[in-house]
Amino acid sequence: MRIAFLTLGCKLNFAETSTYRRALLAENWEDVSWTSGKAEAFLVNTCSVTEHSDKKCRNIIRKLHRLNPSAPIVVTGCYAELRRDEILALDGVRAVFGAKEKGSVVPCLLELGRQEATRNGKISDRGGDCVGVCGGDFPDVLGGDFFAAYSSGDRTRSFLKVQDGCNNFCSYCTVPYARGESRNIPIREIVAQAQSIAAEGVKEVVLTGVNTGDFGRSSGENFLQLIQALDKVEGIERYRISSIEPNLLSDEIIDWIAGGSKFLPHFHIPLQSGCDEVLRRMGRRYDCAAFADRIDRIRKAMEHEGGLKVFFGIDVIVGFPGETDEMFEETYRFLEQRIRPAFIHIFPYSRRPGTPAAGFPDQVRDGIKTERVARLEELCDRLHNEFIEANRGLKAKVLFESTERKGLMSGYSENYIQVSRPYDSGLIGRITEVTL
Repeated sequence: MRIAFLTLGCKLNFAETSTYRRALLAENWEDVSWTSGKAEAFLVNTCSVTEHSDKKCRNIIRKLHRLNPSAPIVVTGCYAELRRDEILALDGVRAVFGAKEKGSVVPCLLELGRQEATRNGKISDRGGDCVGVCGGDFPDVLGGDFFAAYSSGDRTRSFLKVQDGCNNFCSYCTVPYARGESRNIPIREIVAQAQSIAAEGVKEVVLTGVNTGDFGRSSGENFLQLIQALDKVEGIERYRISSIEPNLLSDEIIDWIAGGSKFLPHFHIPLQSGCDEVLRRMGRRYDCAAFADRIDRIRKAMEHEGGLKVFFGIDVIVGFPGETDEMFEETYRFLEQRIRPAFIHIFPYSRRPGTPAAGFPDQVRDGIKTERVARLEELCDRLHNEFIEANRGLKAKVLFESTERKGLMSGYSENYIQVSRPYDSGLIGRITEVTL
């Protein structure tokens, strides 16, 4: 049976989709492009982080049904958990799986394949003719099982899921409702997955999770123990941490990474606001002083004369309810003058039904959000260029990737600077020293 996979949202979803794909290919299914017109079934892994994400998911499902009205569509991911009824109303949808049912996705598809063969390809057009459905109410997913996953098929890099769910319940966020409570599998099982990744010849692993640094809640372990164990896996030469909360970046973690491990000087740390009042209303678990202290601590431990600068990617939400012009300017100055990250991931606040912030007074107009996004985009470009210049002329180790564009190939340094050079197939998947 031919199937097309569509993944929306985060690298966590990407790792899960890849795991579904491996299982189906092992059953002699064929992976085809969703645009090819050859797919006999579709699997959509959805995102629901913003209102735009929800709309994009709905539009994709409708487009797939138009492409092949007879092909069953199976939907999973965050949007599937939070908006079950909306999805079931869409033509072509045969099954919806939420946070606790991810392990049922592949069995469902295999059953649909058997049904399809029996019916000679004839299948109902009607939405809601479901094999499986998820729970729709927020509390239903709390305590959901962990679905182990990692991406494969790329000789260069793999995304390894080490943690799922979140217990923080920030006032603007649906993730705890969509993905459940913080949970994980034991370190020994994650190490076994990393060994499988290494056996495929992959050199770099990115640790992914909803709240990665919260690893260990369901196994009595901690994140430091995890990265120390992964560091010993033979064949994997580099690790990156996809995202980690500032309050979970302990001195012990920082010092151990700085001490010469395989973990790279590349951090993605959510800030969300550079104004303490906004952070308090968001329900974040730190203030600006604590955030700046973590950045300073990392730079002190990992940056040395003549060495590479640490890459910091920072998440920021603009237009949170009650964020005045003065509060935004406070955030702007904090980023520009105090933190000076290499990159800013900018998100206009999106009002999510069911969250406390959706009912807050003083909702910020869309036009103001757009203006603030533009200001931070300009700042991001400037800070990123300064970061590149600060590293120019320094030695770095680049892992080159297989993609060829206009006779060039590219890869990333330890501190996430993209480097291009003339295409050479012998460099694919190799770590090569270059001068930035």
